[in-house]
Amino acid sequence: MTAPIAHAVGIDFGTTNTVVALPGDDGHARLVSFPTDAGDIVAFRSALSFHAPIGDPSGRVVEAGPHAIEAYVEEPLETRFIQSFKSYAASPLFTDTQILRRRFTFEDLLAAFLLRLRTYAGETLTELPSRVIVGRPVNFAGLSPNPDLAIERYQDAFGRLGFTDIRYAYEPVAAAFFFARKLKGDATVLVADFGGGTSDFSIVRFEKSGNDVKATPLANSGVGVAGDAFDYRIIDNLVSPELGKGSSYKMFDNVLPIPNRYFTAFARWEQLALLRASRDMKDIRGLLRTSLEPDKIARLVELLDDNHGYRLYQSVSRLKETLSSEEGGVFDFQAGDIHIQKPVPRADFERWIAPELAAIEKALDEALTRADLGPAGIDRVFLTGGSSFVPAVRRLFAQRFGEAKLESGGELVSIASGLALIGEEADLERWTQQAADKVQV
Repeated sequence: MTAPIAHAVGIDFGTTNTVVALPGDDGHARLVSFPTDAGDIVAFRSALSFHAPIGDPSGRVVEAGPHAIEAYVEEPLETRFIQSFKSYAASPLFTDTQILRRRFTFEDLLAAFLLRLRTYAGETLTELPSRVIVGRPVNFAGLSPNPDLAIERYQDAFGRLGFTDIRYAYEPVAAAFFFARKLKGDATVLVADFGGGTSDFSIVRFEKSGNDVKATPLANSGVGVAGDAFDYRIIDNLVSPELGKGSSYKMFDNVLPIPNRYFTAFARWEQLALLRASRDMKDIRGLLRTSLEPDKIARLVELLDDNHGYRLYQSVSRLKETLSSEEGGVFDFQAGDIHIQKPVPRADFERWIAPELAAIEKALDEALTRADLGPAGIDRVFLTGGSSFVPAVRRLFAQRFGEAKLESGGELVSIASGLALIGEEADLERWTQQAADKVQV
């Protein structure tokens, strides 16, 4: 028996995770869950994998979410793994990529991901409503992003699932809608949404009359900096130096620095398999003979050869989680013969991410300036998204607005829930835009 069809579905397609919600009969949103071997999850990893089945080189097996990660970890060199592809949505430089002798546009990748997500949702999404409310960042990530291009690509991909009424809401506005249920009176609210690739800010004026809530958006701003950048700072400061970054090698009578480009792939763990398959790998192996610190290069070669990238980033995540609640933690990465263990004071981590914190603060200032408000004009501040757990991020807002104004909760699901509830509104134009709309940000 299939679940009853809702009027709309809300989809928060994120850089790291995707969350889907449906409006419930009680005025609350209900989250769509996805079964895994470790139990049901609501945050479905925004990842895809492609590989050819055994005996059928012309075939193609597509996996998504945690199942894509499993396929990649099992056969890294036989599997094309793609994650964080939302970062390319607005890029005019990204036209397509070749996977198993077929070219995939961004629309193809997103549609493939959504179709697999729908399959894993089971009967909950067997029958879809005609309307979908899709979250979009205030500013898309990437160099010179084109938001109209991103929306065109979204429109194509979501249309392939059969949606005919496709609407878009700013992600922090959707979070504001979710949080507005907590308000007991009129309030000017700042919502700060920290995703994997972007940090977005919206200022909304809420006026309550009985059960009705009138909302007036006042300003939006955003920056292409968030949790992924924090992860890379940890890798760059703790791990890369143990793998040879900053060391030297000898060529004839010259002592030269190890090229930094070998370590830029650590910005995303799935890129490490590409480094192993690149021409640079031959040069890296050659450094085993010429490096002044060959033990470090040996670790780099082992990490690449044995595909330890995913385990490395799991260690990074554990450290970041510890530093969210403790003044210090221990970074502990062990795989094969590699063991890197170091104490990390929270103060060091905060020093590493200082450039990202400065970029976040600048975007926050832009939102306040556009709304023509100072900190005193903000009544409530709602923090959402994974990086809102980082104490330095929360402290930035506490210092600016006062701890008493800050609220959190539903950090990973507030956007999708808000999107689903927006889909039930009679005046959708107040909250959403359609593909043809030109919205000034």
